[in-house]
Amino acid sequence: MCSSFPERALSTALRVVALLLIFMGAGASAAPQRQLRVCADPNNLPFSNESRGGFENRIVDIVARELDATVTYVWWAQRRGFIRNTLKAGLCDLVPGIPMAVDMLRPTSPYYRSTYVFITREDGPDIRSLDDPRLRTLRIGVQLIGDDGANAPPVQSLARRGVVGNLQGFPVYGDYSRPDPSSPIIDAVAKGDVDVAIAWGPVAGYFAARQRVGLKLKPVLPMVDLPFNPMIFDISMGVRHEDRELRNAVNQALRQHRTEIEAILAEYGVPRIDGAETAGAR
Repeated sequence: MCSSFPERALSTALRVVALLLIFMGAGASAAPQRQLRVCADPNNLPFSNESRGGFENRIVDIVARELDATVTYVWWAQRRGFIRNTLKAGLCDLVPGIPMAVDMLRPTSPYYRSTYVFITREDGPDIRSLDDPRLRTLRIGVQLIGDDGANAPPVQSLARRGVVGNLQGFPVYGDYSRPDPSSPIIDAVAKGDVDVAIAWGPVAGYFAARQRVGLKLKPVLPMVDLPFNPMIFDISMGVRHEDRELRNAVNQALRQHRTEIEAILAEYGVPRIDGAETAGAR
């Protein structure tokens, strides 16, 4: 009896160790994965939509993969008060596609720079400058920003030049009850309802490629209209001002996956402007 005791004790100890390992493994597998809470518009291609088909959705996935996090979305239409009602209200921690000049949040490093562009049919006028005298007589489609129809930068520059009576406005938000609400301004060029349109580059590039007729895009010149009215903007992601750690992690992800991100932007037809082009903006 006594000689068999050590054997039984060893067997019991081994079973205890095995059970502990099982429970430790179960505890590790049950540990919650990091969540990357993102606020975005559910109907705003080419940027984002609820099916996660926009280029911002795909870039967010890259960031989340680098952070070893799963993405959860809070969907909110990008209207006045978007940042206040989402990020500032604590509903999310990251907002993609934000101009760096927005003061309500802390921006990451920019991951692309784009510009407003002229859009014409392939057989239409070749417009490159806001100073082109033909703009005084052509039918021009322009984007109106915000619920109150505020003027986008190109519209402000045209108005300063006295080009106002031949403008046709297209709300940048469009008819939100339909898919692709920001596409009508590009559709209007393709159908010949306007002779030329001026639109934000990512919108123009994405929807121009989906028209049945050929369209051409030219960056709006001057890129910075004096006294100060830029047509080019650096686009970043935004976090709360106090979230320095998250900002740094996102910056690292954007740097490490720059080539992959640039390929996505090219796939969606996003016109990009680099520093060398901007240097001769005038």
